[in-house]
Amino acid sequence: MSLELSRRDLLKAGGALVISLAFDGIPRSRVAAQSTEDRFLGKPVAGDAVDSFLAVNGDGSVTIFMGKVDLGTGARIAYRQMAGEELDVPVERIALIEGDTALTPDQGPTAGSQGITRGGVEVRRAAATARQALVGFAARRLGRPAEDLEVVDGLIRPKGGGDGLHYAELVGGQRFEMKMDDKAPLKKPESYRVVGKSLQRPDVPDKVTGRHVYVHDFTLPNMLHARVVRPPAVRAELTSVDEKSIARIPGARVVRIKDFLAIVAESEWNAVKAARALKVMWSSTASLMDQASMFATLRQGPFVRDEAIVNKGDAGAGFGQGRRLVKASYNWPMQSHASMGPSCAVADVKPDGATVWTASQATHRMRVTFARLFGMPREKIRIIYLDGAGCYGMNGHDDAAADAFLLSRTLGRPVRVQWSRQDEHGWDPKAPPQMLDIRAALDEQGRVVAWETEAFLPLATANLPNIPLLAPQAAGIEQPLGLSAGLIFQNTDPPYDFPNVRSVIHWLKDAPLRPSNFRAPGKPANSFAVESFVDELASAAGQDPLAFRIQHLREQRGLDVLTRLGRRMGWTPRPSPRALDPTARVLTGRGMAYVHYKHAETRVAVGMEVEVERATGRVRVTRVACTHDCGLMINPDCVQSQVEGNILQTLSRTLYEEVKFDRFRVTSVDWTSYPILAFPNVPALDIELINRSDQPPLGAGEAASTPVPAALANAIFDATGARLRDVPLTADKLKAALGFRS
Repeated sequence: MSLELSRRDLLKAGGALVISLAFDGIPRSRVAAQSTEDRFLGKPVAGDAVDSFLAVNGDGSVTIFMGKVDLGTGARIAYRQMAGEELDVPVERIALIEGDTALTPDQGPTAGSQGITRGGVEVRRAAATARQALVGFAARRLGRPAEDLEVVDGLIRPKGGGDGLHYAELVGGQRFEMKMDDKAPLKKPESYRVVGKSLQRPDVPDKVTGRHVYVHDFTLPNMLHARVVRPPAVRAELTSVDEKSIARIPGARVVRIKDFLAIVAESEWNAVKAARALKVMWSSTASLMDQASMFATLRQGPFVRDEAIVNKGDAGAGFGQGRRLVKASYNWPMQSHASMGPSCAVADVKPDGATVWTASQATHRMRVTFARLFGMPREKIRIIYLDGAGCYGMNGHDDAAADAFLLSRTLGRPVRVQWSRQDEHGWDPKAPPQMLDIRAALDEQGRVVAWETEAFLPLATANLPNIPLLAPQAAGIEQPLGLSAGLIFQNTDPPYDFPNVRSVIHWLKDAPLRPSNFRAPGKPANSFAVESFVDELASAAGQDPLAFRIQHLREQRGLDVLTRLGRRMGWTPRPSPRALDPTARVLTGRGMAYVHYKHAETRVAVGMEVEVERATGRVRVTRVACTHDCGLMINPDCVQSQVEGNILQTLSRTLYEEVKFDRFRVTSVDWTSYPILAFPNVPALDIELINRSDQPPLGAGEAASTPVPAALANAIFDATGARLRDVPLTADKLKAALGFRS
């Protein structure tokens, strides 16, 4: 038997080898994986270059480069599907590098449900441009018109058969050196082979077997471990440190930069022990407002400015025409990200450059921020994304990265910083409090003729880059550019076709605690108010809540989502609340809510069925139904997971979660004082995904969270006749509303 191999056979063997490396032998060491990725250093990262987004390797496999990252959404398989579809390359032969500022284009933070809508769409365009170029290369090599060629699994061949050329033979290991072509033809939905299929996620096997490398697992040679010593009060100043108090702990030493205080040691446990044993004196600073009066205080200002977000028709005239005025006020508390694992980061700062490994969802933005904070040229800083323990908004990951950077720069060695549970709950940036006052006028037929929302929001949530990081703030480093909290004012106005609508934001000068973006920034709170109030209007008009919404909505995809929800729930028209049985110990009810996310993206309707113990006020959600239209679904199973996660996380936020604080500090610093939804309380989930393959893909990472709070409040109202307008919807609040006292 001949041992000689043709070039084509060698390429095929190489392709098989790539499959083995990518899925059967995922490196347990992130350092080893990084050294492999570094062969791409020096490649373009500009947002308009094909080479910024993909490379055809020498063996015919493909590597794609994404500035967006996978926060647990399944984007790692979805990006491969989008690129593989346009390139006609099996997803098993596509590797992904994400969130590395040295290797990936800046596609903005992984936020706003734009991972697929921007990140995926851009790599799809790059893949389509590359395919068009490769077919052109093959046409010239084969002496055939491009239209006579077809692509099958990375092989370009004449239609009807004959010898062809693999991608590797055309450009393998070389760059395309071309701009993306917006006119490069994209595949039509009817020809999709992998887009729209529920392919398995490549990261799941290692996650369920404990082999996946999270940022917490990442280590470097000669690395120090650190714990930051936090003050006992917000804005407290450091007055004295007794370094002798940790003298007996081997290798532990103190790092102090103004009010920034940390312990470093050769082992993490010694750093933890030393941080606990260190004797420190801080100033006593009662700088926080009283929590009991927080909402009333914030409604009084001071205000920076008022901003009209929506001004449709003439709301003033509409109120003059109305026959019945309805008004209500709603409050949403501060909430913690409550990540299951505390934040962590590793930094290696050297005189000639710095590298930071972080779970931040905004690595490119972090590079800009760190360059300005620490006076280092941007091109000398490299930020590399590694999975964390969940964020969906700015939790402590960015702060931990700043901690590690500052310490590594000071000590000249790599430093790993991991927060404690008390740090995570106590010091992560908080989803800010939100307050909405709404009034509306109904005509004689019960139709809405005027609507006005007044929202009270901290100015730091106006998408301004002014949220400070803790380490530079404590160290006295001026922060010319902070982080932003997202467009928190969206969906303060209703999605219905009301003729006269006005929505005004009163921008507050201050927030009680450092604010942050949280999943679907601001929209669950805004929709809680808007959709609860729509239910109140339906009740005031004596109409069925679903029928009331449908009669005020014209947008067809929204109507489809609502009518499908009605069918899924077996909705029987009647007004809310239902007729109450005065002898029943357990009351049952139903409720629903709808959102057109940001008035431009995904449409979602959520329905709930609840049981309420009359004497205790305890609420049990028995069933959640959801109809969800996010346009084209790249991977329906990933969308399903995202919808389920949105629903459960926001149920937790609505029923249980509230940051507690006194005049000095956050006091809800563990899972007892900050409870979350537990497995025994998970309801049955009934989800209908509407796939519109002829429409652009929209986001699935946030939208389904938005209608959840109102659907729950509306179901409680239907069951009990009690309207709860202050989240969390606790048993004590409901018991009080029902006339019971502890």
